[in-house]
Amino acid sequence: MELLFWIALGLVAFSYVGYPIVLAAWDGAREVLSGLHFVSGGPDRRRRREAEAWPRVSIVFAAYNEAACIRAKVENCLALDYPADRIEIVIGCDGCTDRTVELARAAGGGRVVVHDLSPRSGKASVLSRLVPAATGDVVVLTDANVMLEPGAIGALARRFRDASVGAVVGRLRLYNPTRREYEESAYWKYETALKYWEGKHGCVVGANGGIYAIRRLLFAPIAPDTITDDFVIPARIAARGWRVPFEPDAVAHEETTEDATREFVRRARIGAGNWQALVRVPELLDPRTGFLCFAFVSHKLLRWATPFLLAAAVLANGFLAARPGAWGYRAIFLAQAAFYGLAVAGWSGYAGLARPLRRVASLAHYFVAMNAALAVGLWRFARGTQRATWQRTERTTGPGSIGAA
Repeated sequence: MELLFWIALGLVAFSYVGYPIVLAAWDGAREVLSGLHFVSGGPDRRRRREAEAWPRVSIVFAAYNEAACIRAKVENCLALDYPADRIEIVIGCDGCTDRTVELARAAGGGRVVVHDLSPRSGKASVLSRLVPAATGDVVVLTDANVMLEPGAIGALARRFRDASVGAVVGRLRLYNPTRREYEESAYWKYETALKYWEGKHGCVVGANGGIYAIRRLLFAPIAPDTITDDFVIPARIAARGWRVPFEPDAVAHEETTEDATREFVRRARIGAGNWQALVRVPELLDPRTGFLCFAFVSHKLLRWATPFLLAAAVLANGFLAARPGAWGYRAIFLAQAAFYGLAVAGWSGYAGLARPLRRVASLAHYFVAMNAALAVGLWRFARGTQRATWQRTERTTGPGSIGAA
């Protein structure tokens, strides 16, 4: 029981705390060694200005009943700071039953290719049809409700001047129009930092569907029932030995939702997709891939297993705390009970909590809810009940409000 307790707790601690420390230390050591190599007579590390040879880019995204934001999305794409003769915009309207197709064509004014695809087949099928037919050397994948900053496409395209780069992950910034500080903001900043460090190794483990780019020739059609296409597509490219860096200057904005039920459903769907992705890209567990395998296990696999590791830690801790004289284990058990109690208080609206504890309770609730959703996701994946198609999330403001981010 002691072994089970410390292994379970240690693996969770390594994934959330130890892994970032390892990445930061690794990055620092590389910088020091690179500096020493330079001062000892190594090559000049300054970046040389290169000719602006822009690749042809195709922006591709799927849309399902996005009448509320599709006009703003099209206008956003048309206003990007990228040579107009080097860019195309392709929209796959996936069995829409509202005015999405009509509004997209009206907003595009002939400069946007809109495919009215019926019946609805899911995002994975839409991408498998549209990406191979795109004309760009580089394909930028995004979502209908995500707004790109003017220089985002240029920042992504520059990375492909490196012939070893197969995909590039951009920076998705989440914002909440009603609360400046919220749980996902802190967690997302933490995740972005991990992507930044992983990107320095040319190996970001999983993109975000809001903004990433790939070499079109590296795209392979994905199964129609693929749930997390934004994980599977770049992971397959990385597993083949291509570099997948992070580009912090390629920024996009997405509004979050206040609907806790919808958010839980979204996370459970992602949880099911995570385990599905492991089956679809087993090469990620091959130690011969080096840093990719290490990053996948540390950043992803241990996270997906965290709900079960936490449950094992609580059960083992309870057994150990019942032994005579086990004061240390009793103190740890009480600390765990207090943490989960704060999570319940956060879920119930902070009933009876003093203001200083409310922030802690909110974060505890977010952490527990996230892991509960991951557990539900595994259950749905095991039963085969998670559908690949998605339901759009209602938001409080229009997509044009990214300045509030």
